Amino acid sequence: MKLLLISTNYSPELTGIGKYSGEMAQWLAEQGHEVRVVCAPPYYPEWQVHAGFSGWKYKKETSDNLTVYRCPIWVPKKVSGLKRLVHLASFAASSLPVVLRHIFWRADVVFCVEPPLFNSFGAIVTAKLSGAKSVLHIQDFEVDAAFELGIVKAGWLKKFIYGVERFLMRRFDRVSTISLSMMNLLDKKQIDRERQLFFPNWVDTSIIHPLQRSSYRNELNIADDQVVCLYSGNMGLKQGLEIIIDAAELLENEKIVFLMAGFGAAVDVLKGKSAGIEKVVWLPLQPFEKLNEFLNVADIHLLPQQAGAADLVMPSKLTGMLSSGRSIVATADEGTEVHTVLNGMAEITRPGDVDDFAESIKKLAKDADLRSEYGIKNRYYAEQNLNVSAIMQRFENELNNLLEVKK
Repeated sequence: MKLLLISTNYSPELTGIGKYSGEMAQWLAEQGHEVRVVCAPPYYPEWQVHAGFSGWKYKKETSDNLTVYRCPIWVPKKVSGLKRLVHLASFAASSLPVVLRHIFWRADVVFCVEPPLFNSFGAIVTAKLSGAKSVLHIQDFEVDAAFELGIVKAGWLKKFIYGVERFLMRRFDRVSTISLSMMNLLDKKQIDRERQLFFPNWVDTSIIHPLQRSSYRNELNIADDQVVCLYSGNMGLKQGLEIIIDAAELLENEKIVFLMAGFGAAVDVLKGKSAGIEKVVWLPLQPFEKLNEFLNVADIHLLPQQAGAADLVMPSKLTGMLSSGRSIVATADEGTEVHTVLNGMAEITRPGDVDDFAESIKKLAKDADLRSEYGIKNRYYAEQNLNVSAIMQRFENELNNLLEVKK
């Protein structure tokens, strides 16, 4: 098939949407499909365009069945609600001519990744005018999250944006998302079940797998009797990462080291908050070729989220945590997707409850057998439910079925 992928974020970004969009495009191209990608230069999660790329120029990259069109994007140095909107709109505007030009390429499927919703317009027009089937893939309910977290508060604006979102969603032939609770939210948005697709994120379990010992312990001079708690990934508003710093302060006298690796809008605030806490160690994101070693340095992975956001986003970092076969302490309300997935496989606390979060970390730190038990369960879950080949083959079949309907 001929597939046009529209995704602001794309490889070689190491985390989040860019990682999954890149791996999806590569997998489909390797199966012999002709794939074209319209995306921005890599900038996430550092919020800085990567070396070797330009934020102001168009660029075309071609290899085998995969062609990538990089379009300009404005990347703010300091992220705020308004600046984020301008940032997303800049790519939607610069990429629109490139997307519309593909009307004449006549793709079989136009696949648009949200966020941002801004990209939907060009995807819909291109699909309609070229006779292609269209799929909107939701990695993150950005609109709902913005309201739940108080980023956008005006009632009239909320009603208007929801109306636009509903109008655009209903123009796609299929709407896919990454968790069952997010599919339930599609029900509430009145997207018919027959038009929904379940397309979860994945992990290559052959690349991310348990190790007896990580080389990072020696590199970071971490003693054998110290327990490592790791958070790695984007450091933004939705994670509620302050709870980690607060827990580290409460556990200063324990043999526990907190590794914080990543970039994001909240990183400077978090570093300031952790000043003077010796057990908090800050690192940049590690290269992909060292990812398995890095995930395995953790005795305990940390997965905090703010209340209200847990069913609007499904943390992409969770797949690697599970596949690494390590224990997890997460924050999630009962009944949310994260709670459902991790129930019985991790310590789960209420969002914002610092004392409970710290006590759960302390409990696991003192119980190596329980950490091992959780790790075995997590690895098994990843092998059974998150394998990249199984998920992508299922998705490929869904696209073929969609094209059969077209015929």
